[in-house]
Amino acid sequence: MKLKFWGTRGSVPTPGEHTVRYGGNTPCVEVRLDDNKLIILDAGTGIRALGDELVANGKPINAFLLISHPHWDHTQGFPFFRPAFIAGNEFTIIGGESERVSLQKMISDLMNRIYFPLHLDELKAKINFRTVAEEEFKIFDATVKTIYVNHPSFSLGFRITYKGKSFVYISDIEPFDGTIERIKRNLDSHIVAKYTETKGDPNQRVYDFVRDTDVLIHDTTYTPDEYDDHVGWGHSHYLFSINVAVQGMVKKLVLFHHDPAHSDRIVDDITFKCREEIRSRKVQLECVAAAEGMEIEI
Repeated sequence: MKLKFWGTRGSVPTPGEHTVRYGGNTPCVEVRLDDNKLIILDAGTGIRALGDELVANGKPINAFLLISHPHWDHTQGFPFFRPAFIAGNEFTIIGGESERVSLQKMISDLMNRIYFPLHLDELKAKINFRTVAEEEFKIFDATVKTIYVNHPSFSLGFRITYKGKSFVYISDIEPFDGTIERIKRNLDSHIVAKYTETKGDPNQRVYDFVRDTDVLIHDTTYTPDEYDDHVGWGHSHYLFSINVAVQGMVKKLVLFHHDPAHSDRIVDDITFKCREEIRSRKVQLECVAAAEGMEIEI
């Protein structure tokens, strides 16, 4: 498998001179299987440039788009994804849905005529929808496993396994603390139940999900000090990201969903501190920060 990052930023696009190296587009990752079949993770603003490249290739496209959750930074690029406007292309959108809103409505609302000139029904490509919860299924010759993670309303993590290799994509997650979650009102109740029913550390569900994977792409929005002021926002600090990777015996950790307030220099500093922390724990774990255009072979 080959991964290519088209968007690595969280929350809101951040173009400018201070975000050139790591990028300012919101989440989108291209996954190519060995036979060149295409899976796309999330439809943040990074998907626009991916779409332009796909159109330039001039070949019909049959691909799967996995949406971790419907927050704007993970969906706002879809209305600008040019391949969806071309007849003969086909996309299957896979994701969860809330207790009140279906997956198809989440996507169609992006193109409500109040906000966008065209409606979802006017796209010329064939668009299919498949709703998933926590389950395992096949895409092409790859196996996909999903997990609910701690993020307002809901968010899914994806584990993709192909030819004996695997990677995990968890774009948005907060460490689960039962005391905090019981008083919050922005997380689906059935997800809270899954974590509170776990014996011992409720985050063990996540450690088990990522176990022995080759690459872990993990939300690393905050420093530990910043997290203290953002408890309940649904994102991780870098010590939790490291803990997930170490507890899961992951081979490579990719820091992802960079805070919009973090310049390239700050991301450099976080990456350095992560590597120092990993060395202090005396574990074998490679650590890099996701950057637009970066490619990883698995």
